[in-house]
Amino acid sequence: PAEPTLVLRLKFLNDTERLARVRPEDTVGALKRTYFPGQEQQVRLIYQGQLLRDDAQSLAGLHLGHLSVLHCHLSPLSAAPTAPGSPGPRSPAPTALGVGSLALPLFVLLLALLWYLQLQHRHVFTATATTCLAGLTLLVTFVAFAMYRR
Repeated sequence: PAEPTLVLRLKFLNDTERLARVRPEDTVGALKRTYFPGQEQQVRLIYQGQLLRDDAQSLAGLHLGHLSVLHCHLSPLSAAPTAPGSPGPRSPAPTALGVGSLALPLFVLLLALLWYLQLQHRHVFTATATTCLAGLTLLVTFVAFAMYRR
């Protein structure tokens, strides 16, 4: 008797498609090895919105039908994967300190100095100057939270 086969549609992010002939007893890992040789660690397969993480899972266990769509994402080539718990590859140290990375700390330092002067020499600061200082402090606070929230 002929062995039953399924035809799956492998759909990529750029809307290209590739047909894959598989057997229901094949595993997710076998599918990756067959259709993405050498890229098994880079390919992510998604079926019905779920990432297929278990390479040992059979395709029959996913209840795939004829012409089911598996979305494929190929991540860019990266360094060799590290074992869990071991430190990853170190990023190179920055060569120069950019002005952009110093701008926010300098604004905070300047605001702290202005608030110190406002508290020590109230008679020099008008109500308008104090209001502007408070507004500027709020603005810098929002910018700081927006920058470092990522």
